[in-house]
Amino acid sequence: MKKSLLYIGNKLSKHNATVTSIETLGLLLEREGYVLIYASSKKNKVLRLSEMIFRTIQHRKKVDYVLIDTYSTYNFWYAFIISQLCRFYRIKYIPKLHGGDLPSRLIKSPILSKMIFKYAYMNIAPSEYLLEAFKNRGYAELICIPNTVEIQNYTFTKRNSCAPNLLWVRSLHEIYNPEMALSVLAEINKEFPTAKLCMVGPDKDNMKPNLKKIANHKNLNVEFAGKLSKNKWVKYSEQYDIFLNTTHFDNTPISVIEAMALGLPVISTNVGGIPFLLKDRETALLVADNDIHAMAKSIKELIINDELRNKLVANAHDLVQQFDWSLVKNKWLQVLS
Repeated sequence: MKKSLLYIGNKLSKHNATVTSIETLGLLLEREGYVLIYASSKKNKVLRLSEMIFRTIQHRKKVDYVLIDTYSTYNFWYAFIISQLCRFYRIKYIPKLHGGDLPSRLIKSPILSKMIFKYAYMNIAPSEYLLEAFKNRGYAELICIPNTVEIQNYTFTKRNSCAPNLLWVRSLHEIYNPEMALSVLAEINKEFPTAKLCMVGPDKDNMKPNLKKIANHKNLNVEFAGKLSKNKWVKYSEQYDIFLNTTHFDNTPISVIEAMALGLPVISTNVGGIPFLLKDRETALLVADNDIHAMAKSIKELIINDELRNKLVANAHDLVQQFDWSLVKNKWLQVLS
């Protein structure tokens, strides 16, 4: 008999939001034979929470597990409310942990966190970073299952040369620090006046007008591509030579994993789960949070140092193989068996 899952999360891509694991992982689990029920795709936060509550009550006797995408900000409250409903109805629930700032939430809200994570059937950490943070707070029901991609969907492109053609892929949101990318481009322009930057992702916090203003003021060659389908931004990547990740907080970003699969050398801020994912000068170049000069210097180094660049790309491509669904799915099947 097929097992049924209720997946609680933000299924908002139809509202111009970034695709999250509720849509990617959910589809992969469906292909493995599981029956998935989702909540919620409502744009309004109150209506979204209401549907999550309704679906949990409605399907309380029909599902084997409730899978809950769990973040550190307002989405934390979705996880808290649904987890307590699951406890009341004695449904096995599985928080899927997200967000580089979730360890701070454990410290700020210890009682509420305990009410969620101590009584979970299993807590799924997508990185050693979050696994370690939860272990250090005394949570025992833990397993590390990395974020996943299907490697065959990403064509590795070998770049024989490197120019300051920069690609940035995230939501335009303060925590991802898109302004840093513009500042880095401005710094690079001093030596490479033809440098360009493409920023791919939805404008989550209405940051685009101010970012455009900065780009125009500094006479920067920036394309704000907006939200693109996976296939389109993968195609876009062929025009670029270096991938930038400028975030203030992070866990195990899928965009970085995808960039490595595509053969793009990565330069990233060394925050949150990044040092658990990437090794400086082995699989990427890492710089301190908001260190504009260090990131600009790293770009220059990749341009002139073919040996380093080729080593990073080769090592990174080897690394991403472990995130392929053909391997990761076995851990999910074990948890859900």
